[in-house]
Amino acid sequence: MKPNPDPVVAPDDYLGLGTVLSRVAQAAPWVVYGKVSAVVGNLIEVVGLEATVGDICRIFPKDGASAVIAETVGFVGRRLKLSPLSPLRNLAPGDRVALDPKSSSCPVSLALLGRVIDGMARPLDDAGPIPDGVCYPLRTPTPNPLTRPIISQQLDVGIRAINSLLPIGKGQRMGIFAGSGVGKSTLLGMMARYTSAPVNVIALIGERGREVNEFLESELGEEGRRRSVVVVATSDQPATLRVRAAYVACAVAEFFRDQGLDVLFMMDSVTRFAMAAREIGLAAGEPPATKGYPPSVFGLLPQLLERAGSFDKGSITGIYTVLVEGDDLDDPIADTVRSILDGHIVLDRELAQRRHYPAIHPLKSVSRLTDRILDPEIKTLATRFIEIFADYKRSEDMIQIGAYVRGSHPATDHAVQMIEKLNDYLRQPVEERCSIEDAHRSLKELFREQ
Repeated sequence: MKPNPDPVVAPDDYLGLGTVLSRVAQAAPWVVYGKVSAVVGNLIEVVGLEATVGDICRIFPKDGASAVIAETVGFVGRRLKLSPLSPLRNLAPGDRVALDPKSSSCPVSLALLGRVIDGMARPLDDAGPIPDGVCYPLRTPTPNPLTRPIISQQLDVGIRAINSLLPIGKGQRMGIFAGSGVGKSTLLGMMARYTSAPVNVIALIGERGREVNEFLESELGEEGRRRSVVVVATSDQPATLRVRAAYVACAVAEFFRDQGLDVLFMMDSVTRFAMAAREIGLAAGEPPATKGYPPSVFGLLPQLLERAGSFDKGSITGIYTVLVEGDDLDDPIADTVRSILDGHIVLDRELAQRRHYPAIHPLKSVSRLTDRILDPEIKTLATRFIEIFADYKRSEDMIQIGAYVRGSHPATDHAVQMIEKLNDYLRQPVEERCSIEDAHRSLKELFREQ
């Protein structure tokens, strides 16, 4: 009996090359999984997965609970060290871990205006989902310093004392240094409402949960919120998420800058950003250095602060609050940030206790661009203002106890006559806006009476 001939394959059973390629493109991507080997404190150790520092991973609990998102912060041998971006719950040895390549960037668009988002760029408000936009990297290289235009234009922030005595240029970076409860958030809210910048990007890093809504409703208000993007990471959230929220805010600011806009970028606070970075560094095994801060923190600060500045398309003017411990301006973080920024505004607790708001101390504050962006006449008057204020402060203790004899020093006599007018000039109600023109006019009138 002859064997059967080879079966004839119908032409329809053959797949063309185009069909094969199409099916391959539609197939699910190959996923490599590692597994959890240990959890020590807030650090997760993973084996069997290759990743670089900064990569985002997802951990899938065996019980089907929501995946835990974590960032790679270090490794020992082939063991990865992950720091969580979401609460550490339901993890067990052997849980699967996979890379999430999309999490190294965040979607940004014009639809973000008026919205409140978290450190993963997810909406926190009740205004519905945010339409997808272009993806911007969270961490970008510092631009070539020679490509940055020289700052020559002043930005109106609506605060009399700042517009005239401590001018801020478009693209300048200023710090607000103060202890707790001295009025930092109120001052930021006034700037956000009254600035001439078309867009505000506000990063609330490590804030108390109660204070977030207070800032949105009371300090920022409806007017400020309409042209603001607020990024929130409260103090109870993982340290990695607090750090990431700062980078998300930077990416959002860079998107609006690339649209040719002048952006006012505000972060409250750099100190809590540094504390979160310290927590991550110490957990990863980095040795502590100055006041318990590992060396990596002092490397992260300039990388973060240098992302603001003037650019060909637009500008990012940075206002960073620094929470000084015990009003000590020589705190390591305060000292480092002050050396990087282009000026600093010091809020004085003694002034705040007198209900003098904003509690700006003009003698301890400085803008390094005053000579470049102030009109010569206004610069002369501002210098005169500071000189009179300093003359009074030098003899204030003697004046208060009645030991100073009038006529013994003409400059001090003049300062005693002027001090109330100077203090009135520095005070400004929260509901009052003072433009650059109004601030300069008031300064001229203050000395025209002499």
